[in-house]
Amino acid sequence: MVVARRGMVAASNPLAAQAGLAILRQGGNAADAAIAAAAVLNVTEPASTGIGGDCFALFYDARTKQVTSLNGSGRAPAALTLDVFRQRGLTSFPPRSPLAISVPGTVAGWSDLLAKHGRMTLREVLVDAIHYARDGYPVGAVFADGWGRSETFLKASPNTEDYLPAGKAPIAGQVVQLPGLARSLQAIADGGADAFYTGEIADAIVTTIQEQGGVMTQDDLKAHHSTWDAPISTTYRGVTLYECPPNGQGLVALQALNIMEGWDIASLPAMSPERLHLMVEALRLAFADARHYISDQAISPAPLEFLLSRDYADQRRALVKPHQAMQPPAFGAPLRGSDTVYLSVVDGDGNACSFINSLFMGFGSGIVAKGTGIFLQNRASLFDLEPDHPNVVAPDKRPYHTIIPAMGVRAGELWASFGVMGGFMQPQGHVQMMVAMLDDDLNPQEALNRPRFCLESGTGDSVLALEEGIPVSTMSRLAELGHTVRPVSGTGRGIFGDGQIIRRDPASGALYGGSDPRKDGLTAAF
Repeated sequence: MVVARRGMVAASNPLAAQAGLAILRQGGNAADAAIAAAAVLNVTEPASTGIGGDCFALFYDARTKQVTSLNGSGRAPAALTLDVFRQRGLTSFPPRSPLAISVPGTVAGWSDLLAKHGRMTLREVLVDAIHYARDGYPVGAVFADGWGRSETFLKASPNTEDYLPAGKAPIAGQVVQLPGLARSLQAIADGGADAFYTGEIADAIVTTIQEQGGVMTQDDLKAHHSTWDAPISTTYRGVTLYECPPNGQGLVALQALNIMEGWDIASLPAMSPERLHLMVEALRLAFADARHYISDQAISPAPLEFLLSRDYADQRRALVKPHQAMQPPAFGAPLRGSDTVYLSVVDGDGNACSFINSLFMGFGSGIVAKGTGIFLQNRASLFDLEPDHPNVVAPDKRPYHTIIPAMGVRAGELWASFGVMGGFMQPQGHVQMMVAMLDDDLNPQEALNRPRFCLESGTGDSVLALEEGIPVSTMSRLAELGHTVRPVSGTGRGIFGDGQIIRRDPASGALYGGSDPRKDGLTAAF
């Protein structure tokens, strides 16, 4: 654990954490530092995040003690209808296709977060990202391993030459330059969000997508806008946990915690089958609702008040059997996993930004807009193709989203800014971090170090992945209870995601930070 007071940035790459810290030292606040760190992650972890993807943020304002929620996710192109899939003979969503590219929301999200909560400009916060893209940076060890596993995929994908220097994926420590991305970031620094959604970059995005068989137009990009929403929340052990509302899946964490609060989780040993069984069952129930209800709230609003009510939690809790795994109903086809980056910033004034940025799957759609260095996300592949499903694909609609930041507040004061990335692992990670810190009194680094479980596909019949470090006896007992168990070790542990946590003591202003050992990350502070 790292302890400091004047400011702290926790990110999955050291260069990104240091970029955010540099902004804090220049007088920027948590919002400014979050964008600086996110932009560097676009360069250092290009499989996970980028300006061709989406973002979400929660911001705690130390002056007003209010939490605001930014939805920086994009929508389907106006021409993307069910008929497009019928005409092409598609019965399922091809995840790595141009049809899977929704409008990238990241750049507008960055700009809107700075405008509402920041003190600095895009030009000021993008300096380090532009430097690393233009002049080069050494590739981190963990990320290099994943880059290497994607080499064959990248070779078969269009316009990826910048990401295969000398025709190969880079190795750990190799200095990589991304000239196309550097030019795009510089254009955004000079011209703001308009430089992305109109002009040369927009033309390159649309031309590339249409050449590959997609339907996005310049009008789709011009029409994009972020939204500021009221966050959703629940209280667990005296801490109010805030999440972004749907189309994000933060609802899963809140529902699961509502169910769990009726049990004395703290009385059960941390890695015992009894505790893990109850936590898994609560999450199965929460995912069953989420997979049916979560969609674009502007088009298919979910009954959030009902889903987050204590009476409903009592009803769902009553379905759990202590000695038998349940198979709750699951709606829709299984969705897929993702690559994402999460970062957390708390400044010396106590403002906090919980920020997440993603391309969805590793390297998104795999399609780079020609000449820009921008990987385009494949987030639209999370739409459903069933006509009556709330999350059915439709023009100008946002799809189900897996990426979710979290913010905890106690008695009006910031308690923690945190997140765990990795597809359906994310709400499960939020629940496991809350339990570790509140039921077991672990510090942020201890909480992140603890072995995790993961319902792999976020459905009632999901395989239960159990990370190396959970006792074999616990794994065996969970299997006896009826869970389909998959022990995971080595490189396969990526399924459990990675996270960042910053806690704050409101009395002293002391900050306590942790960065997940599963990635190359760092907690930087002063």
